[in-house]
Amino acid sequence: MLSRYIARRYFFSPRSRSVVNLISGLSVAAVAIPVAAMVILLSVFNGFETLVKSMYSAFDAELTLTPRRGQTFSVTDLDTAALRRIPGVGALSLTLEQSVLLEHGGRQATATLRGVDDSYGEVFDLSDAVVTGQWRVRLGDLERLVIGQSMAWMLGIRSLADADVTMYAVRRGSFSTLLPMDNYTRRTEPVGGVYVLDLDTERTYVLTSLRLAQSLFETPDRVSAVQIRLTPGASPERTREAVAASAGDGFQVRTRDELRASFYRIMTYEKWGIFFIALLVLVVASFSVVGALSMLIVEKRGDVETLRALGADTDLIRSIFRTEGLLICGLGGVIGLVVGVTLSLLQQHLGLIEIPAESFLTKSYPVEFRMTDLVVVAAAFAVVAALLANVTVRSMIKKTTR
Repeated sequence: MLSRYIARRYFFSPRSRSVVNLISGLSVAAVAIPVAAMVILLSVFNGFETLVKSMYSAFDAELTLTPRRGQTFSVTDLDTAALRRIPGVGALSLTLEQSVLLEHGGRQATATLRGVDDSYGEVFDLSDAVVTGQWRVRLGDLERLVIGQSMAWMLGIRSLADADVTMYAVRRGSFSTLLPMDNYTRRTEPVGGVYVLDLDTERTYVLTSLRLAQSLFETPDRVSAVQIRLTPGASPERTREAVAASAGDGFQVRTRDELRASFYRIMTYEKWGIFFIALLVLVVASFSVVGALSMLIVEKRGDVETLRALGADTDLIRSIFRTEGLLICGLGGVIGLVVGVTLSLLQQHLGLIEIPAESFLTKSYPVEFRMTDLVVVAAAFAVVAALLANVTVRSMIKKTTR
């Protein structure tokens, strides 16, 4: 209690106005800024992670069932009715996808054509993403294509009134050099809708009906995957195990995160890499506290001698200045945490800072504050502050007592 009282008097006393107090105030600011920056940086990474996952969720189902061998399987090999009865399965859709060559008006581009059945809209809600035309891949017996806006620009499509696209798919079987056109199947269909998501998805996926895809790829009654949407609150792991048990050993079931596990792992490494870089900056900034403490100890040598004359031992004197260092670091850390959390929440809910470039995904920089990040930053800073204060006080008290 005595050491805390004296340390508070040194730091907050209105009668004490010296260069040491000014440096202590600057040390508080020097500590607060990197702490706030760490909270903001982690929140920004969280926001971009959530944004990326939301982009991929438009074409990656919560559970995806695919064959262990080969690219396609027969519809009769799987009991879809049994899958629908599994607790946690909200909806499922059969899809067939393969690479194709698209051609329109003399322009060509490669894409992944995904044929979808009538239940696809129950798994993926793309109605809000379609900005031109309609989200329908089949009108009775008429087939339609739904392409990304970037793909439309690449093919030179400016209006749906004249948007017939020719698709070429490699024919399975022997390849003939004498009749090269016989090596491909060809279909020409109009574009019925244009969707807007992220640039990579827009340039990759073209949607059409499952019937057209099976005809183009010459794979009747075959599909390449079953896309599954879970019911709200369902456990992905438990539902995956139930789906895998029902499907059998010939199929594998993966969650959305497992489909892009390497990508999400890289994002996690980047996030914590930035965290440790920011922590290094915080350690460097915290050396200002070392300077402030050292000057304070030198300035208060007279007080130290008085305390010794009154019976204070070395441990008490060290405790006083150690508490002083922790006060400087603690005040700076609290200010930094409050500023970082406040700015993160303001950006998260109000979107104060907007992205200057035109974007269809988000108008402002994505930020998502998480309490776990606050705990990690506070714990890391507490360790740094305790080490610096302890080492500085031990070394300086030894020098001043010699």
